[in-house]
Amino acid sequence: MNHGTRLTPAALTARDIAQVGSAGLRGRPMRVILSALGIALGIATMIAVVGISSSSKAKLMDDLDKLGTNMLVVTPGQSMLTGQSAVLPQKAPQMIGKIDGVRNTGATGLTDAHIYRSEHIPVTQTGGLSVQAATEDLLAVLRGSMAAGTWLNAANGQFPAVVLGDQAAARLGVTQPGQQVLIGGGYFTVVGILLPLPLAEDIRTSALVGWQAAKDLLGFEGHPSAVYARSADEAVADVRDLLARTANPQAPHEVEVSNPSDALEAKAASEGAFNGLLLGLGAVSLLVGGVGVANTMIISVLERRHEIGLRRSLGATRGQIRIQFVTESLVLSSLGGLAGIALGSLGTWIYATSRGMPWVVAPTAAAGGFAATLLIGIIAGLYPAIRAARLSPTLALHAV
Repeated sequence: MNHGTRLTPAALTARDIAQVGSAGLRGRPMRVILSALGIALGIATMIAVVGISSSSKAKLMDDLDKLGTNMLVVTPGQSMLTGQSAVLPQKAPQMIGKIDGVRNTGATGLTDAHIYRSEHIPVTQTGGLSVQAATEDLLAVLRGSMAAGTWLNAANGQFPAVVLGDQAAARLGVTQPGQQVLIGGGYFTVVGILLPLPLAEDIRTSALVGWQAAKDLLGFEGHPSAVYARSADEAVADVRDLLARTANPQAPHEVEVSNPSDALEAKAASEGAFNGLLLGLGAVSLLVGGVGVANTMIISVLERRHEIGLRRSLGATRGQIRIQFVTESLVLSSLGGLAGIALGSLGTWIYATSRGMPWVVAPTAAAGGFAATLLIGIIAGLYPAIRAARLSPTLALHAV
């Protein structure tokens, strides 16, 4: 008699584990979809939050690269004596242009005129639009572009011609050059419409007329309200130190100097400030999804007690039963994770495309999100797997 013979259970290969781990899911497709949905929504939220923030930041950095950080703006401050707004000298643009390191300058001057679509519009309905005189070099200094038509030049800048900022054109209902608008009691012909100017937001809501035309037709006195100076990159700090004294030598303390690109850089730096809150919401959704997976696995164990008992009676070990159900939970979570990454990437693409932004999906976010789903899958499947492994084969076979 050979009493030393022991039966050794066959080892499961990776293929075997994949087959037994997915067998229970293939028979319940609707339950799989509903259980994976919670995971998918949580991951999609995380991917979309990080992706939209990254896309927005990439757009801002692209704008900074195109527009440069070497433009300074000189504006009048407040008078120390009266507390009223100060006035820049009429020759301020020319004086600033002579500073060593300044490449070119442009200026705008606010007029008292208002712009209307026609004489039938009540005078109180200005639409928040302003009329400004503009120099011929302004567009080049701002590195702006025309959406339609032409910019002001030596020819049309002396006549009743106007260039509209993109928002001004939209509010007036002007869609193409050649249309006329009412400015200061007379009609001006629209010769151009600007594309958005990120470094000069006030110009987007302005109607720009030639410097000489503003003097002749609108009573403009010639004092600039803003002077834009583009300098060499290496000379920005030196030029900034000289601007106030050069623009108004008699009262440099009444001059303000700013760099519009600082605002864009600050905005780029602040992107993602609320990401923590939104990622927290995504994490809550992911946690809810994990609870749903755990619930599904527990129900699966209860429904498949006969199958578990049969496998145990045929020699499957408790460890193999545990591996089966943990694998099933991992597969279920992975499906939700992959769907979430796809949904989040698609949502980011739709948002970025609609806003004219570059599409950016951070690989670290996708990898981190998928790793989170695997961790959720292991945790959610652990208890059901242990419960399944502890089932008595005899009792399980009778629980049909």
